[in-house]
Amino acid sequence: MSIEKRPVRVAQAAGFSVHVFTASGGAVAVLALYAAIERNFPACFAWLGLALFIDGVDGTLARAARVHVTAASIDGAVLDLVIDFLTYVLVPVVALWRSDLMPTEASFWIGLVVTIASALYFADTRMKTEDLWFRGFPATWNIVVLYLFVLRPPWIVSAAVLLGAAALMFAPVVFVHPLRVVKLRRLTIAMSIAWFGFAAIAVAENLSPSGWVVWGLIVTAAYFLALPLLRHSPWAQD
Repeated sequence: MSIEKRPVRVAQAAGFSVHVFTASGGAVAVLALYAAIERNFPACFAWLGLALFIDGVDGTLARAARVHVTAASIDGAVLDLVIDFLTYVLVPVVALWRSDLMPTEASFWIGLVVTIASALYFADTRMKTEDLWFRGFPATWNIVVLYLFVLRPPWIVSAAVLLGAAALMFAPVVFVHPLRVVKLRRLTIAMSIAWFGFAAIAVAENLSPSGWVVWGLIVTAAYFLALPLLRHSPWAQD
């Protein structure tokens, strides 16, 4: 091999390795799915947490490796959506169905609604705004169902939350992308890290966490839900 071709081969290997890293989320999804079927919900959400971490960093790695050039034969955006559908939608729906959060029949039919609505949302070309916010609820059912496990509201409330979130996927509202946001970026990333810490503790405590952990999850959720109100605020500087 000529000296000139070595950097190209190295770059191609780096690009392909990023795609493999993203695809490993599919294996993590299978492990989470198995845990959900076995009703080992702390393990299920631990695997989903790992999948969320992979999803959080693979985009940065992909841009650094210039995968659109070095590994262009694989569409990274499509690969990412496939993995996200497994970890954000399918596994949480099965976990809900296998849990005691609501009657089995209710969780079954609501799960079907969530799955169909999410499939349509994932295929929507208008999913993101020009400034990289999500248009509509971004189908993060892994997070919603985690909150239901931790807070355990009456099942009718859980049903209303799930159906309401499904409707919000097609509503004229926006939700922040926590790693690609521009305004309040540092604070938002810090809150994302804090949320991940609270969620990890909740999983480690078998989804029955201490009161301060619950409040940490509530406060961070309130921040992200309120953030769209500050999207065009003049004091929320770039």
